[in-house]
Amino acid sequence: MSRIALVTGGSRGIGLGIAKKLAEEGFNLAINGVRDEADVREALEELKTFGVRVEYLQGNIASSEDRETIVSGMIAKFGKIDVLVNNAGVAPRTRSDVFDITEEDFDHLMDINMKGTFFLTQAIAKWMAELKNASPDSQISIVNITSISATVASTSRASYCMAKSALAMLSQVMTVKMAEFGIPVYEIRPGVIETDMIEKVREKYHEGVKNGMTLEPRMGFPEDVGRVVATLVRGDLPYSTGQVIMVDGGMTISRM
Repeated sequence: MSRIALVTGGSRGIGLGIAKKLAEEGFNLAINGVRDEADVREALEELKTFGVRVEYLQGNIASSEDRETIVSGMIAKFGKIDVLVNNAGVAPRTRSDVFDITEEDFDHLMDINMKGTFFLTQAIAKWMAELKNASPDSQISIVNITSISATVASTSRASYCMAKSALAMLSQVMTVKMAEFGIPVYEIRPGVIETDMIEKVREKYHEGVKNGMTLEPRMGFPEDVGRVVATLVRGDLPYSTGQVIMVDGGMTISRM
């Protein structure tokens, strides 16, 4: 039986790159996003060309009602889940100095990037534990997509950095909890990836790469992250639950 993966924020950017690689691996996919299904149809049809089943579960993970809809949709459409990829997230609406961030903008980002991810993970993890107990040989895992911003401070994106730092701890806490059920949890920290999230600062990052910001002389691509996710959920990194994998072209390595 084909394995099932839920990819939040899976219709664009890094999430779509992950979904493509999982589709190549033969995963049937549940793609979550906030846009209307008609607006993501092109991405969904592309994923279907891999010969897998693709269902769209619309919803904002910041909303408790939408989270319930996402989980109930998974149960109704697939009846199980093998992989949860927590990828959904937003950039700050404005890049403001840490002295100037408004409470409204802070709450908007935290509700999606941190609170929403936590409570969706909580609900899915409980279900995963039940599935694993019922079928001990099943290959179930959780992959959290965070960012180098979990440890790299940026005064113009303070709330984003704090949210990613919190998700890094969520990864560790869930690693400990899910070990009770034999379910591994992993964290991937992408660096500068070519997506629409960096649109406002793309030229800055391209210039940084030219000047040695990364050891590998290029920007990252969504498919780079997707390949790492595929490696993890295949089980090709055994005995490694809780590991943090940097997909940043060597950007965060300390240098003299």
